[in-house]
Amino acid sequence: MLRLILLILISASSAIAESVVVGMDKEKVAITATFDGSQILLFGAVKRDKPAPSGNIQVIVTIAGPSEPISVHRKSKVFGIWMNTDTVEVDAAPSFYAVATSSDLSSTINDTEDLRYKVSIPRAIQSVGAPMDVLDAASFSDAVIRIRSNQGLYQLHENKVDIDEQTLFRTSIEMPADISDGDYTARILLTRNGNVIDEFTTIIDVRKVGLERFLFNMSRENPLSYGLMSIAIAIFAGWAASLLFRFFRTT
Repeated sequence: MLRLILLILISASSAIAESVVVGMDKEKVAITATFDGSQILLFGAVKRDKPAPSGNIQVIVTIAGPSEPISVHRKSKVFGIWMNTDTVEVDAAPSFYAVATSSDLSSTINDTEDLRYKVSIPRAIQSVGAPMDVLDAASFSDAVIRIRSNQGLYQLHENKVDIDEQTLFRTSIEMPADISDGDYTARILLTRNGNVIDEFTTIIDVRKVGLERFLFNMSRENPLSYGLMSIAIAIFAGWAASLLFRFFRTT
């Protein structure tokens, strides 16, 4: 019994031998009318209770936006007309997802740990609800990745995390202008020999502020009033432009 307790204590001690301490230059991002994107700087250090074991430490940083379901359609020509012929529901697809690593992703984390922690972009997306007659449902997830990667919403940055003396690390991730608001989850994982030895998670608050937030909330909570207000603004803008045009024409 005593030997078992000692083994448990030794295992616990080795498990916390290396841990991560993280800081960020900003924990809140305000989306305004002039918002053209933001850069998140993450930095930290590896805390050790004893000398580091053999093998280089590696660092992975991920930032994930709020998850949302997506309906992905495939168009095919039917009787000469392009129509949606197949639809797959992609569940829990993050609105934004970025991965930065200190080395090549394949050498930073192995497949088993990638499956467990859902680090890579394909693992961060789950495909569910595929019709029985759609044999290549995975291609719909690939389409989401391709489209959002082209929009800058899905990013993979290999060899972008700088590590100094196997202790200090830093990286930065660009967030595009068309990100959605919500709680963004930032994760920092320490790996050695492809295995995760520690994980740190924090939240980045991304919110619309000012008039943008008022209009966004109004469009969601009271769409009728939002629609009527939009029509009224459009009518007023048209009337003001016509009045201004007549004024300049008569002068």
